[in-house]
Amino acid sequence: MLRLVEIGVRAFLLALAVSVLAAYAAAQEPPKGYQPQVGQAGKDVVWVPMPEEQIEKMLDLGKVTPSDFVLDLGSGDGRTVIAAAKRGARSLGVEFDSRLVVFSKSKAESAGVGDKAAFVEGDLFKVDLSRATVVTLFLLDDINLRLRPTLLSLKAGTRVLSNTFRMGDWEPDASEWYPPGCYNWCALYLWVVPSQVEGSWRAPEGELTLRQKYQTVSGVLAGDSISNGRLSGEEIRFSAGGAEYRGRVNGKLIEGTRSANGAAQLSWKAARP
Repeated sequence: MLRLVEIGVRAFLLALAVSVLAAYAAAQEPPKGYQPQVGQAGKDVVWVPMPEEQIEKMLDLGKVTPSDFVLDLGSGDGRTVIAAAKRGARSLGVEFDSRLVVFSKSKAESAGVGDKAAFVEGDLFKVDLSRATVVTLFLLDDINLRLRPTLLSLKAGTRVLSNTFRMGDWEPDASEWYPPGCYNWCALYLWVVPSQVEGSWRAPEGELTLRQKYQTVSGVLAGDSISNGRLSGEEIRFSAGGAEYRGRVNGKLIEGTRSANGAAQLSWKAARP
């Protein structure tokens, strides 16, 4: 009797394993006949895909290369992630709709970039963005504003790309309209996450006090007002006392050059106290 019970348990476990594997395999395939529909509802926005040529222009604006990790928030049918992967970049799409996640995985495999393009089901407000060197968006103004503090906390130099929708008073570093003559859903924006430089620094000339609003810098160097102050990622430049300063921010140190009146550039640095 015990032998028969043992055989029965094994048969049950085998059948259970087969059913689990079958369910898993089914989950890796797109729903039968499923095709995403333009305007279909999502958690935060409806799905409106970008034309393929416009995606390429946006990736061009962000200068995406094989060394990048591109993270697309609200990845829809995966077209932006796949386009980035075709450039050699590692890319990840975050999408709330599980059907679109499965559909996107199938498209990436068919495009031959399944090894570089990944997709996960998740909430765009909860995903870890720290690995990204490029973040792509086609959301809404209010959603971008909710994401803005997280985006500004990313590593300096991270590029943020958005179709149509902006970041409130954080002005873009570059923009482009595509295609020419287009007026709806065709403004492409680029922001470069700036280093955080606000505060006091010590420089050879004296005290350097910097004020910062996103990528715009003002302040005073040894009593002279700063003008034309600008950050682009880790790169900083400004003018003060008739000289131009350019440098790279590395934590508590700025190292670069000082030039004035056409003279040769001299090494220059400033450090936080």
